[in-house]
Amino acid sequence: MTTEQAKPKKKRFIVLIAIAGIVLIGAFISYLMNAGYETTDNAQIDADIIPIRSSVTGYVKHVYFKDNQFVHKGDLLIEIDDQEFQARVIQATAALENAKANLLAVKSNADAGSKNADAAFLSSESSGQNIEVSKVRMTKIKEDQKRIKNMFANNAATKAELDAVNAEADVAQAQYNAACNQYAASSKQSSGVKSQAEGQKSMIALAEALVKQRQAELTLAETQLTYTKIMAPCDGLVSKRSVDDGQFITTGSPVCSEIDNQHLWITANFKETQVNRLRPGQRVEVSIDAYPDLHIVGKVESFIGATGAKFSLLPPDNSTGNFVKIVQRVPVRISLNGLSKKQRALLFPGLSAFVSVKAN
Repeated sequence: MTTEQAKPKKKRFIVLIAIAGIVLIGAFISYLMNAGYETTDNAQIDADIIPIRSSVTGYVKHVYFKDNQFVHKGDLLIEIDDQEFQARVIQATAALENAKANLLAVKSNADAGSKNADAAFLSSESSGQNIEVSKVRMTKIKEDQKRIKNMFANNAATKAELDAVNAEADVAQAQYNAACNQYAASSKQSSGVKSQAEGQKSMIALAEALVKQRQAELTLAETQLTYTKIMAPCDGLVSKRSVDDGQFITTGSPVCSEIDNQHLWITANFKETQVNRLRPGQRVEVSIDAYPDLHIVGKVESFIGATGAKFSLLPPDNSTGNFVKIVQRVPVRISLNGLSKKQRALLFPGLSAFVSVKAN
């Protein structure tokens, strides 16, 4: 082989050595740079997706949004015809006023019954005092009767005086018996009036319970009236509209879904062999596949608490005997810090991401 033929081979060898050296140096530098990081491309953006359903049955009066429209919390999305619900509120209001009026009447009757019971008790006490008066008078007249009888036996009193005192004794006895009977009657009457008053007082509790029931019915009717206006639960995008003006919907019917794109996070599925180096609060660099030039910074927020396989429809059971060891994935929630309004407009749930966690 001539010297001229050997020179190209030597040059090619040197070039190959140089390329190999560059590759080794690059690999070494990449190793040094990534030695303190845990990475995965098994990650995606997540957000709360809120299904919005009707809470009442009725006809849709108007739909105020279009598919994929951005809305603010409290914006009116759908209005349901509310004539029937307004009538229920009026009906419940009238029933409550009636119950309140009935309560006032029952209280008034109970107060009057209580006063009647007091009056009956005083009348009974007065009858008892009349018994004592009649008894004293009868005792005195009977003593006079004994004295007149002794005097008449000794011819010291006339027959007329004896007859008079006998008549007075009979009258006194009759008055005493009448006083006793009147006291017994007034006592029973007092007991009856008292029982009636107690019954009227118990009606107060029943009337008050009825007022509470009517108040609850009014509250329910007013609440159902508010359900005729379906509001946006948060700031975000409304999608999957499934109703139109004039459509009849029932309680629980889905009308749309809202995506809370103001609070986004990353769900990254790390291998179980990587978890030992991950801690909440670690810095995370995020790259989005759809926007290669968009770089986002986040931090490890929390671990889901179980491997992803445990949340599957048919979780694996390693006790069956057909065991094949598979590296499990652990979902990690990564919060996104300081997203701008423009970035939130670009990002939405489901986009794939690559995350790199600074683990040292």
